[in-house]
Amino acid sequence: MRLVRLYVLVSCLLPAHSLQAQSRDAVNLRRLSGSLESVVAKVAPTVVQIRASAYAPLSRSPTTSGALLGTQRSTGSGVILSSDGYIITNAHVVDGGRRFVVVLPRPVATGVPGRSALAPVWEEVPATLVGTDRETDLAVLKVAQTGLPFATLGDSDSLAPGQVVLAFGSPFGLASSVTMGVISAVGRQLLDEDRMIYIQTDTPINPGNSGGPLVSADGLVVGINTLIFSQSGGNEGVGFAAPGSIVRFVYNQIRTNNRVRRGEIGVFGQTITPAIAGALRLPRNWGVILADVLPGSPAATAGLRINDVVLSLNGKPMENGRQFDVNVYRRPIGSTVNLEIGRGLQRMTIKVPVAERRQEEDRFRDLVTPEKNLVPRLGILALDLTPELARAFPGLRSPQGVIVATTASAATEAGLVSGDVIHGVNGSSVRSVNDLRAALEQVASDSAAVLHVGREGRLRLVTVTLE
Repeated sequence: MRLVRLYVLVSCLLPAHSLQAQSRDAVNLRRLSGSLESVVAKVAPTVVQIRASAYAPLSRSPTTSGALLGTQRSTGSGVILSSDGYIITNAHVVDGGRRFVVVLPRPVATGVPGRSALAPVWEEVPATLVGTDRETDLAVLKVAQTGLPFATLGDSDSLAPGQVVLAFGSPFGLASSVTMGVISAVGRQLLDEDRMIYIQTDTPINPGNSGGPLVSADGLVVGINTLIFSQSGGNEGVGFAAPGSIVRFVYNQIRTNNRVRRGEIGVFGQTITPAIAGALRLPRNWGVILADVLPGSPAATAGLRINDVVLSLNGKPMENGRQFDVNVYRRPIGSTVNLEIGRGLQRMTIKVPVAERRQEEDRFRDLVTPEKNLVPRLGILALDLTPELARAFPGLRSPQGVIVATTASAATEAGLVSGDVIHGVNGSSVRSVNDLRAALEQVASDSAAVLHVGREGRLRLVTVTLE
């Protein structure tokens, strides 16, 4: 009773404006909480968990061709972007996977008094890999379902530091988790002249969040959570997400072409630094300079030269090399760009046609023909690994093997990619395309062949079921 009287007494002694301020603060907090709940209720049904299965050696030495083979599983996150089941995630979530399962959330019963706090059992459905893009670390999966809830991509170009965002995903396999934070920085470049930029956020992101959406206060997907900087292996408040504008471009390209088609004009545009400006006596110490113009390229044919300064592209000022590169590769193949160029004291406008950028995996296609290089049981075109070609593979573990130049669907589903080097089949070494064909002929139909494959300096085992 004394406590009640004391509270009443204190309340009476407080100024009226103080009580009003406390009331307003409580109302604002309830509004904020309600807004966040609304965003979570809208987005959470579109967020999925992704499970990828791949074959990997069980022994401690991945270089041993006779290593025992087992199934390796990994998990990540993704978000549904269409009602017919297209899902965006990170490429590293599905890299090397042979089978993919998407765990779809089931709707909870709303408006039911006393409903359980536990979520309904989730639905597991198989998924197919539509395509991947290593440059942006993005991939698209597809499930054979319709009428699914889906999220909407937002405009990441309007983001600014300090804006509140939510991160959805399955950290450490804990499905349907959400965390809150702010945008720490936009346009973060992790390496100089890196083609990829990121949104930096302090929103808690942990292993398993990869591929999940970063969502604005409006409930729009403004990024895809990709990586963290950590000394402990867990969240330390420095996370990075692929910007929504890049996600939209990659997603639409993969849905349309099963891969990303980027434009190029045959130049390397580099950011001007004060040191570069001083050494080359440039009229300004910022912007874009052409460090290279490839012979025979559209740019060379149009008359561009090394050390030309790009002032604008289609009327838009160019401030750095990354901006220039993005504005070129987003242009439709076959279109043209108008470049305003500074060359010494001259200013000129040069029109340059946009060609398709040659992908890294396309580098061997001109060296093969179906008549000479087909390995029919794998569905690939392959090349003997010669000393000349070996120089294109830094970190190559063995000087003998067969290069995968192009792949068909069966090889792709097995996890082979262009640029892989096949060193062995079922424990036996292969030194040439003929060796590879002969080794595969020894494998019965509907049986599995285990390939010893080198990729980016690492060896792995890839299992292919032969027809």
